[in-house]
Amino acid sequence: MTDTKSILVTGGAGFIGLHFLEYFLEKYPYYHVVNLDKLTYAADLAEERELHRFTNYELAEGDIGDRKLVEELFQKHDFKGVIHFAAESHVDRSITGPDLFIQTNVNGTFTLLDAAMRHWMDGAGEYKPGYESVRFHHISTDEVYGTLGDTGLFKETSPYRPNSPYSASKASSDMIVRSYFHTYGMNIVTTNCSNNYGPKQHSEKLIPTIIRKALSLEPVPIYGDGQNIRDWLYVLDHCKGIDLAYHSGRAGETYNIGGKNERTNLYIAEMICTLLDELVPEIKRQKNLASYQDLITFVDDRPGHDRRYAVDASKIENELGWHGEEDFESGISKTVEWYVSHEKY
Repeated sequence: MTDTKSILVTGGAGFIGLHFLEYFLEKYPYYHVVNLDKLTYAADLAEERELHRFTNYELAEGDIGDRKLVEELFQKHDFKGVIHFAAESHVDRSITGPDLFIQTNVNGTFTLLDAAMRHWMDGAGEYKPGYESVRFHHISTDEVYGTLGDTGLFKETSPYRPNSPYSASKASSDMIVRSYFHTYGMNIVTTNCSNNYGPKQHSEKLIPTIIRKALSLEPVPIYGDGQNIRDWLYVLDHCKGIDLAYHSGRAGETYNIGGKNERTNLYIAEMICTLLDELVPEIKRQKNLASYQDLITFVDDRPGHDRRYAVDASKIENELGWHGEEDFESGISKTVEWYVSHEKY
């Protein structure tokens, strides 16, 4: 029988965190998981309540930047690991209010990282007895690498060239995490993921926005010419990659997790509209629309809008045996069906 071990997950009431916790709590009943979440607009309170069915789960409401709270949680639960999701992640919000992104993503990550290091270590390269196998896993994004041309993929060795306050704040947090490995010998691992999608995503994100606008018979806004390309990663595939990296990744390493599903924003909108035509044809008839695609509307582009992202996931595939199970077409079908069946529009 495996001894119970307490670990801290931050931001577990957000989109990716919720999916990860449901997967992780079920797979590892011998972990006692504390979810530290500020429960902001990005949290899904109803879905978080569903996690309380797991006896090995508890919620701690609070800010990762609250040093006193973080230290108290470490003292109370004696965490042997941290999986750090918590971040401000809505790019449009970072353009209009970048200060919060710096506070949470940079200062908050530092506070969490430093508190963990001081709880686990006596000094550089010196782990306290019983803490030799602890790990800090930092979740980041492919946006730190900037934008790609028509060809090529981001690798773990690609230079950082963030172009928005959001991506700059995540790049900064990545560098702070890296420094704690190289300076103190802290056992860290970082994963940089491509665009996630799936059920339960916040309504402001691209795919839920398209679904919500279409089923409300409102214009479906697409930035610029709609040819911006993202590599789309089904959220459960991402969660499985995090699990592998946390348990089996090499200390100090970064692993890119991508879906190998490059699609333009316009293709995504058209695909979703086609699925909605099949699933809920009765709503579009209220405006005598031949297709929900008739609602697609091009709007002014977002400032600093990167043209293309795509990551090379061969490192995590070759080293850890991770492979995405969903292609975009299968994943988006599941996603749209979930939103329709749950009337999340």
